[in-house]
Amino acid sequence: MEDEVISRIPIRFSNALSSKVQIHQFPLLTRALQVPPSAAASGKRISARIKPVVGRLEVHIPADTRAEVWNGERARELGAARVEDDREKNQEITTKGRADEPRLSEVRMRSEPIEQPGTYMLGIMRDGQLHLHPIAETHQMRPTLTYLDVISRKNKRSRQPNDSDSDDGPPPDPDEPAPAPVPKKERKSTGDVREVHVTARKSEDKGGGAQALGGLSTARREMLAVIHAEEDEDWQDLQFFDVTTAESEEVFAGLFSRSEEALQCKEDMTVFLKSIEGL
Repeated sequence: MEDEVISRIPIRFSNALSSKVQIHQFPLLTRALQVPPSAAASGKRISARIKPVVGRLEVHIPADTRAEVWNGERARELGAARVEDDREKNQEITTKGRADEPRLSEVRMRSEPIEQPGTYMLGIMRDGQLHLHPIAETHQMRPTLTYLDVISRKNKRSRQPNDSDSDDGPPPDPDEPAPAPVPKKERKSTGDVREVHVTARKSEDKGGGAQALGGLSTARREMLAVIHAEEDEDWQDLQFFDVTTAESEEVFAGLFSRSEEALQCKEDMTVFLKSIEGL
């Protein structure tokens, strides 16, 4: 018995905003992406900025400053650390007016690009039709807590020299030669003394040790170059519009196709099936 066709849904395609539509995922956000009521009452808004060359995006959400969930003293300590961290990484935010005491008054959500194995599409049902629009990029937004490293460094410097948990320093740089071994004190031998001749011979590199080290160094240099390039690029401010604003409504309307031209498929079913990996 063949399945009964219940309904046919026309599909309409648009790529009017193909280079601008992105998916932003907030896997750690426990509430809607909106300003908390306590922050909204004081006129605070969500802001955003971008480094277009490296493709890094940040969304700044005002913090919930209610007394039952907010520690003002801790906010001042973390805020001072964030100011220092911003200065080190070229992330300073210029504020108009008088300089207030540093406070951690916002949560910064920083983007990490997610690879798209295929073409992602945004689908919206409207007036009995399915409207499709391609998605250019996908990003996951997670809180950035790099200012905690500043506090960690200060705590390590303030430790006493005889502290049992004293820091052993950073891990050795693979690009630097290994330090010379520290000679051990000779022990007095109670037995017979014998003369031993030792010859140092360079062993052949069978496993490509030097090449492996060079490969690691190259990867490390490339990683540092990417980090420095991102830190050197200046931020550009963006305007954030909530879904209830007129600007958002205008962009949303641009996702729908207004063309009545019927799409023509240039490939048959065989070519389509062969293009599916693992089938």
